[in-house]
Amino acid sequence: MAFIEEYKAHIAEREALGVPPLPLSAEQTAALIEMIKAGQGDMEQNVDLITNRVSPGVDDAAYVKAAFLNDVASEKVSVDAISPAHAAKIMGMMLGGYNVKPLVDALASKNSEVVEAAKEALKHTLLVYDAFNDVEELHKAGNAHATEVMTSWANAEWFTHKAELPKEITVTVFKVPGETNTDDLSPASEAFTRSDIPLHANSMLVAKMDDPINTIKKLKEKGNPIAYVGDVVGTGSSRKSGVNSVQWHMGEDIPGVPNKRTGGVVIGGIIAPIFFATCEDSGALPLEMDVTSMESGDVVTIYPYKGEAHKEGKCIATFKLNPNTITDEVRAGGRIPLIIGRGLTTKARSVLGMGATDIFLTAEQPADSGKGYTLAQKMVGKACGIEGVRPGMYVEPVTSTVGSQDTTGPMTRDEIKELAALGFSADLVMQSFCHTAAYPKPSDVVMHHTLPDFISNRSGVALRPGDGVIHSWLNRLTLPDTVGTGADSHTRFPIGISFPGGSGIVAFAAVTGSMPLTMPESVLVRFKGELQPGITLRDLVNAIPYYAIKQGLLTVEKKGKKNIFNGRILEIEGLPELKAEQAFELSDASAERSAAACTVLLNEAPVVEYLKSNVALIEAMIKDGYQDARTLQRRADKMKEWLSNPSLMQPDTDAEYAAVIEIDLNEVKEPIVACPNDPDNVKLLSEVAGEKIDEVFLGSCMTNIGHYRAAGEVMRGEGKVAVEKFWIVPPTRMDEQQLINEGYYDVFGSIHAQTEVPGCSLCMGNQASARPDSTVFSTSTRNFDNRLGKGTQVYLGSAELAAVCAKLGKIPTVEEYMNIVPSKLSGKEAGVYRYLNFNEIKDYHLEDRSVAEDKYGVTIKAI
Repeated sequence: MAFIEEYKAHIAEREALGVPPLPLSAEQTAALIEMIKAGQGDMEQNVDLITNRVSPGVDDAAYVKAAFLNDVASEKVSVDAISPAHAAKIMGMMLGGYNVKPLVDALASKNSEVVEAAKEALKHTLLVYDAFNDVEELHKAGNAHATEVMTSWANAEWFTHKAELPKEITVTVFKVPGETNTDDLSPASEAFTRSDIPLHANSMLVAKMDDPINTIKKLKEKGNPIAYVGDVVGTGSSRKSGVNSVQWHMGEDIPGVPNKRTGGVVIGGIIAPIFFATCEDSGALPLEMDVTSMESGDVVTIYPYKGEAHKEGKCIATFKLNPNTITDEVRAGGRIPLIIGRGLTTKARSVLGMGATDIFLTAEQPADSGKGYTLAQKMVGKACGIEGVRPGMYVEPVTSTVGSQDTTGPMTRDEIKELAALGFSADLVMQSFCHTAAYPKPSDVVMHHTLPDFISNRSGVALRPGDGVIHSWLNRLTLPDTVGTGADSHTRFPIGISFPGGSGIVAFAAVTGSMPLTMPESVLVRFKGELQPGITLRDLVNAIPYYAIKQGLLTVEKKGKKNIFNGRILEIEGLPELKAEQAFELSDASAERSAAACTVLLNEAPVVEYLKSNVALIEAMIKDGYQDARTLQRRADKMKEWLSNPSLMQPDTDAEYAAVIEIDLNEVKEPIVACPNDPDNVKLLSEVAGEKIDEVFLGSCMTNIGHYRAAGEVMRGEGKVAVEKFWIVPPTRMDEQQLINEGYYDVFGSIHAQTEVPGCSLCMGNQASARPDSTVFSTSTRNFDNRLGKGTQVYLGSAELAAVCAKLGKIPTVEEYMNIVPSKLSGKEAGVYRYLNFNEIKDYHLEDRSVAEDKYGVTIKAI
């Protein structure tokens, strides 16, 4: 009974927070089972707890639950509160994993009621994996019950028993005007609660509007479901946690799955592509339409099949369902269960000798234009086993490389558990700890100790806290011309192509080795001319939106916003000799354009150089005990295989693009910066010169070792910086160690810069933060409101310009900048902009990080 008393206290604690209790742990589940066996306590409550408050799939508690229910169903254990048939029925709500074998075994039970319950449970279980073969064997051996299950799968009863998307949906509008980024929906400052969906959902929009949660509660009093509405919805990172928060407030419960919801309607004038896809994966209905006639409190009726939205009997907006299969996705509970279920149905029909089914909608495929393919279309085509993929085609490419970072890692872990997966099919899955290493909360410390084993035991690769930024590592593990994904929107490979997604799609790609994709159109950005003195690659990053604005293809204003890049692939040409680390600056920033993906056309030489270095790094990782060693060795071997016969794909000369933007490097004669607080709000340095700067941040995935050397040279011989704080955070510990070896940390120490453990730091906004209401110049990725600190005004630009801002305490004039940077770097360029080639370092190994602090005052966490 002690368990119930403790659990009641836990319920009271959670009620005070306005959220339901956490799912039961394995220990709590075991204690509950002992009570059920002994007939203690309120049996109705106990049965409800074992049915609805244990996470499904391959969670540790699910293992305990399934073992107990199997004992009851097989009549090894008898309890008054749960009959054998009821035990089988409860197991049927566990999605898959530990419950599947007991249910298959129950098909041979002598208890007819158990058999019937097991049959019904299996008919609606999709995550059967290898147990499919067991059912097939029973079917072939003449077990009529197994044949009935196989036939049900073949007829897709798991799908047809679900309600179709209604012909009309009446909702009450909850409108957030302007742009909602995913920091608004899922604040980085609360990242440590993301896997606790109800608790994290309490933070939704709290920094953007007054009392949003109670506003939603009042709107629900009208009796309709709530639709989330905004002009621009879902830009930024952490999309899955943002969708989770929206669904928690506006969706519906999932029986047998505690603290998670599905469904819900999201309407936007523009919906960011990854957010849109994550809504699809999660069973929500995302709709893009004109929202100018919708206000909070309006009652709107949506006619999905007609493509109309009505208010007070009048049509106020029209839309087209996209993709055309989305009605099936919503009916199935999301795109992921639909894909898995369709596969199960196809497999069962093959066993039974049945032809293809017409139960499911078929994705609309575009006509072949007969034109050539872009680089991206060829890369995705290769991953699909075909020459190329046209825009609009639905495909499921092989996903060779998958990345997971720590603020979404616990969610990805839970999604993997729900997928009932004990191993990965993707060739390489990597987990980082870059967002929480510097300032770990207690829950982060637990994650640091438990998540690595979860990943490596499934054949994934786990980095260590303090290793550095996920992208700087994952890019080094990528193979040329292959497809990947990651739960961080900046998963944008400099070689190959990545389509970032929410934690659900990342889990799916890791488990299955493929991902769903409706191929986007491409926008070509072509550079020409010669790079001008003092102009950096970061200035070219900002030149892309600058030129798009000049051509009328992009606007900063959110209402009626134009964005040619939104949902499209950004393909970059004209800078073929860039090093891979430099190419990543360009591909990384495609996230800020809301592009679905990015390619950079490089010559073979820099890619060969990069892979030779990366093979040495991987071999050092293996020697230093990184796991899974077999996965790492397999990737190193594939790199060596490519190096033995290097070849890179090229776009066809007659490839088609949604737009072509040409940027003449001869015209870019002064730095370009992104101004507060929008990465699209780009201006020339001369337009913002003189602005007082309080703090400077040199860090994030947008940086590489050359930036720190350049900043060091700009500051060499100077006194204390003129800003309140100059943050310096290298992207990896390899960069940090090399900078120490070369004496740059002596320079940073002499100017009183604040150096931190490699990772995301200020960029993420969930750890350190700038002084409230300060003005910051940053090299980080984005500058949304409150991202780097409450009320901060943030400019984004190059490391070189950041160093000058730190020196002067203001944004310099063009003349001041040109008088400092070129002269400070003159004759040193080759040494400054030199990248880490591990293969050129004799007996390279990763440095020991067990010390607490080095002589430069760099805090280093033990690992």
